[in-house]
Amino acid sequence: MARPRHACMDCSPGCVVEATLSLIDGKWKGVVLHHLLSGTRRFSELRRKVPNCTQRMLTNQLRELEADGLIHREVFPQVPPRVEYSLTERGRSLEPVLKALKDWGDAHVVPGVTERAAA
Repeated sequence: MARPRHACMDCSPGCVVEATLSLIDGKWKGVVLHHLLSGTRRFSELRRKVPNCTQRMLTNQLRELEADGLIHREVFPQVPPRVEYSLTERGRSLEPVLKALKDWGDAHVVPGVTERAAA
């Protein structure tokens, strides 16, 4: 398992929540994790699923998710190189959290309208 980027997760009340959120923070990490719930994806598939994310940002988010042990990256030695991403057991354990976020969003978020615009 990859070494977590966060050394201490129990520094004060609420810190575990903060540390947990820091694992999936970033504009695209939750979206990437959601798409990986349905199975292994190639980098190009993830790019198509998240079209507003730049290639550089997607690469950075995937690297952080891998460093935190939430996803597994497998490189196949062929030309051109094929790279596939899948959830680790630790990443798969976020499934109920991600589904809860989706359910909440389905019930409370109007697509294309931000909270500020709705207020």
